[in-house]
Amino acid sequence: MSTIRTIRQVLTSQPTLEGAGVHLKRAFGYAQAPQLDPFLLLDDFHSDDPAKYAMGFPWHPHRGIETITYMLQGRVEHGDSLGNRGVIAPGDVQWMTAGSGIVHQEMPQGDESGRMWGLQLWANLPAAHKMMDPRYRDITREQIPQVTLEGGAQVRVICGQVDGVRGPVQDVVIDPEYLDVTLPSGTGLSHRVPRGYTAFAYVLQGAARFEPGEQASLIGAERLVIWEDGDELSVVAGDRGTRFVLVSGQPLGEPIAWRGPIVMNTQQELALAFEEYRRGTFLKHG
Repeated sequence: MSTIRTIRQVLTSQPTLEGAGVHLKRAFGYAQAPQLDPFLLLDDFHSDDPAKYAMGFPWHPHRGIETITYMLQGRVEHGDSLGNRGVIAPGDVQWMTAGSGIVHQEMPQGDESGRMWGLQLWANLPAAHKMMDPRYRDITREQIPQVTLEGGAQVRVICGQVDGVRGPVQDVVIDPEYLDVTLPSGTGLSHRVPRGYTAFAYVLQGAARFEPGEQASLIGAERLVIWEDGDELSVVAGDRGTRFVLVSGQPLGEPIAWRGPIVMNTQQELALAFEEYRRGTFLKHG
């Protein structure tokens, strides 16, 4: 018998500073990572003031993880140690697998009005893939299909599958799903997620009920909903509608050794990564 997932916990994103002084909201991070396996961190960088983001994220290393950047407003210029250069525009996604090691920078830019809004999600890599070759997947807005479901729900499918439509990001180790969901007032979404997978939603706009029943609380913007296990999700929009990202993935169940931008399985591996970075032997490819 199919079971509807209920809410385990609701978190409110917290202001923090990262990079060279970028003001952002952290939906979850180091303290919450064990219960969100295989995901490590979700940052919401959202500002109308260029002084709060223009210094960006200068050159820094990553190893052992994937970083997924999704732009909603403004742009991010990026470059890396493999020679890649480009711009992540509104509606675009960059899915970067750091693997054995990459050094890159990300420099946010506002639109004509100074508005800048994006999300960055970190996903862990299993021990067997932590030293894989680094790679980029740059996905433009036009490459991401949008599905309109019966009842009016609109879903941009970045990764995963909705109503038989698959997103452009495939062949990812943790079998993730990443959906951008818009529900007009009074509409809902029922969506199956494999039992045992971690699932969460981060509310961008409006409010919704994220578990069944009219008595369920409305949950609004800048809040993270973490579900219990089950077979299916049920979300119903509030009076003003809602927009949220829905993410799920297969837990790794492995130990985490994490410091800054590097996530390994043991403290010895972590120490080696930083020592290699100091010695100039960090990069294994390119």
